[in-house]
Parts: sequence; structure tokens; C-alpha cells
Amino acid sequence: MLNIFARASVSRVTDPIGAWLLRRGLTPNAVTVLGTVGSVAASLWFIPRGQLFAGAALVTVFVLFDLIDGAMARAQGGGTKFGAVLDASCDRIADGALFAAIAWWAFGADEHGLAAATLVSLVGAQVTSYVKARAEASGLSADGGLAERAERFIVALVGVGLHGLGVPYVLPVALYLLAALVTITVVQRILAVSRAAKELGT
Repeated sequence: MLNIFARASVSRVTDPIGAWLLRRGLTPNAVTVLGTVGSVAASLWFIPRGQLFAGAALVTVFVLFDLIDGAMARAQGGGTKFGAVLDASCDRIADGALFAAIAWWAFGADEHGLAAATLVSLVGAQVTSYVKARAEASGLSADGGLAERAERFIVALVGVGLHGLGVPYVLPVALYLLAALVTITVVQRILAVSRAAKELGT
């Protein structure tokens, strides 16, 4: 949902950066992989160890690489089909690492409710992306929803980061809210596919 409203504003910042990196010889695919490796490493190293603010801050930095690779692709006249598949695959890896790391920390802290909410968010995030990919492969549409990737990362990282700074209650609120939003998003996308199928008579 944020993608609709924020894309133009974000592009004004990321497009010049993307063009500059291209001139330095980097490729969009290299930035995609670098951002994913950094995000996974930061998630799995810091968050399970209880260094929540550091983990959230570093993951945020590396997640921004996902905006830069898109800007680079636009600057070179458009991305490739391989680049699109690589980007989507790396997104799923980064999502999985973040939510797995939060669940790992929650189990270690004996916060089983938070761990369960995180696992619901993890599964829901993967299903949300799968529904869209499978629908598009069938010639149908499944865009939108309350909690797309940007919303999921914002809610999760803000909750984790503020909890790491000692702010009370924010992490339970964030994780339980996110679990609910992700579940609703899965339902929204399935309903969108159903409507698209009816419109095409399939």
C-alpha cells in the first residue's frame, strides 16, 4: 500500500544514486545480492543475540539496497527478466531471515507468544508473495493488500529497534499487529485473484 503513495517521492532520491553507481561499474544484480547478504547477516548475527537496535538499524540500511537496484535498472533502460527473478528471490530470503531471527530471539527470551506471531508473519509474508507470483503466472492479478513488503519491514523493524532501546510494549504490539495484517493481506490477495478469474471467466 505504501508503494502506491511513496514510489514517486522515493525515486527522486534513489534515481540519482542508482545512476551514480552504474557509472562506477556496479550492476543492479550485484547490488541486489549485496543487500540481501548484508540483510541476512545482520538479521541472524545481531537479533538472536539480543542486540535488537543494532540489528534493526543495519537491516534497515541493507533493505534500502532494494530501492537502489530498482533505480539502477531504470537508469539503464529497464531491468532484465533474470534480474526480476533474482530480486524477488532475494526479497524472500531477506524476509525469511529477518522473521526467523526475531522468532529465534523470542524463543530464547521465553516469549512464545511473540515467537508464534512472528512465525505467522513469516508464513504469511511468503504466501502473500506466492499468491501474487502464481496469479501472474496464470494471467491474473493479485496486487495490493494492507501489509505488502514495505509495511511488513517498517512495522517489524520499528518494533524491534524501539524494543532494543527499552521502549515498553512496542514489540508485542508490532508483532501481533503484523501477524493480523499479514493474515488479512493473504485473504485480500486470494479474493483479488478470485475477482480477476471471474472477470476473465476462468
